Amino acid sequence: MTTHIVALGGSLLRPEEADQRSDWFGRLRQLAVHMEGNGRRLGIVVGGGLPAREGIELARATVSNSYRLDMVGIAATRLNATILQQSLIDIGCDVCPIIPTTTTQAVELLTSHHIVIMGGTTPGHTTDAVAVKFARDAGAPYCVIATNVSHVYDSDPRTNPNAKQIEEMTLAELANITGTEALEPGQSAAVDPIAVKWAQESALKLAVLDGRNLETLENALEGKPFVGTLVKVE
Repeated sequence: MTTHIVALGGSLLRPEEADQRSDWFGRLRQLAVHMEGNGRRLGIVVGGGLPAREGIELARATVSNSYRLDMVGIAATRLNATILQQSLIDIGCDVCPIIPTTTTQAVELLTSHHIVIMGGTTPGHTTDAVAVKFARDAGAPYCVIATNVSHVYDSDPRTNPNAKQIEEMTLAELANITGTEALEPGQSAAVDPIAVKWAQESALKLAVLDGRNLETLENALEGKPFVGTLVKVE
């Protein structure tokens, strides 16, 4: 039975886009039903997004330790994971009722459920890295990083209007762009540097794409051509 692992950026659940969010949730539920109906196993690791950033910013007033700030962010990822979990359970999907706290636990639960949803695990890395580890431990052929940008760029498109999209690259080339050092609590990148490092160590392909477009996500999961960046091992 084929296993697919997706890192779902918390930005995709942005509360200020209520209409788009409702449509997105509906399409995601259709995708989950389709995957389950075809006998696939689906692991989803949900990011913290706005709740994590707000929680960390609120905590900074009295908390200076990065480890403790990361714990705040992890709590937000698990909140988002629970929202998605309950949304899929509500329509009858075979979703694990437990939010795993380790990838080992997640892999074990995936043997008895078609869908397992989780958030962060321990401080020091983002949910992108958790998804890479989940994919490695579950024996998935690759990991999909679904975020709010369409591609990996050769430089930051937020500061460089001439930044170019990259359709295909290697993990080493991606590491040259992202680095391999941990992000500070609340920071974000197209792909978490630790996730890139672990993907290199595990020889695991990545697909980086815009998760707001569920057709793009489905194409990547089905192994079809997709709009985004394919990151090969070498």
